[in-house]
Amino acid sequence: MAHIIVVGNEKGGSGKSTTSMHVATALARMGHRVGALDLDVRQRSFGRYLENRAAFLVREGMDLPTPQLGALPREADGDPLSAAVAALDEASDFVVIDCPGSHTKLSQMAHALADTLITPMNDSFIDFDLLARMSPEGKVLGPSIYAEMVWNARQLRGQAGAGPIDWIVLRNRLGTQEMHNKRKVGTALTSLSKRIGFRVAAGFAERVIFRELFPRGLTLLDLRDIGTTQLSMSNIAARQELRDLITELRLPGVDAKF
Repeated sequence: MAHIIVVGNEKGGSGKSTTSMHVATALARMGHRVGALDLDVRQRSFGRYLENRAAFLVREGMDLPTPQLGALPREADGDPLSAAVAALDEASDFVVIDCPGSHTKLSQMAHALADTLITPMNDSFIDFDLLARMSPEGKVLGPSIYAEMVWNARQLRGQAGAGPIDWIVLRNRLGTQEMHNKRKVGTALTSLSKRIGFRVAAGFAERVIFRELFPRGLTLLDLRDIGTTQLSMSNIAARQELRDLITELRLPGVDAKF
């Protein structure tokens, strides 16, 4: 069976689609067969990202490793997600599922399917609030709405004998400024991780390059293939962030050499 990677967070703007695209494409470039699903049926950022990639490759006459984009069937006896995953499973080593930035039934079901769960969050206490409630003094009071949903997903997997979820909280948009706030968020996440069972990893810094790549469906790993011979220091740093992320995910059979 394919290893299922779910990218989820009940807040928009945390970098879920960028993370989904770069993880899925990195795995494809390493020779793995990768399926992809976008559960945000309204905005479809991940799906459109892959469609932009397909259009770019046709237009330029290029052939780059690309995840296979699946679709939710319109009629699947009330469970379109299982049908969509099953359609990708046989031809995939990994299936990457991008969830919407809101609580939906499909997102809830996807979390229960996750072997690996990636939760990108902006490095602020606004995003931290989805994981845990805090007192004005900075004391963690208990899990919040999203963490409770992950807990329910873990229980469902346990009941089905499907094994644990490896949960990684990804600190995106780590800034070089506001070091005091960064330390406070990091301390709070470390404390919370021990209580509710996730690992903390550094994600992607805020970079203009990510917004520029989307219209062409490209990722950081494709730049040299399209003729970019000299990468900026920012692009090189971003590639290293992606390499570190793939390593931190500890996916079966994956060696992050690219």
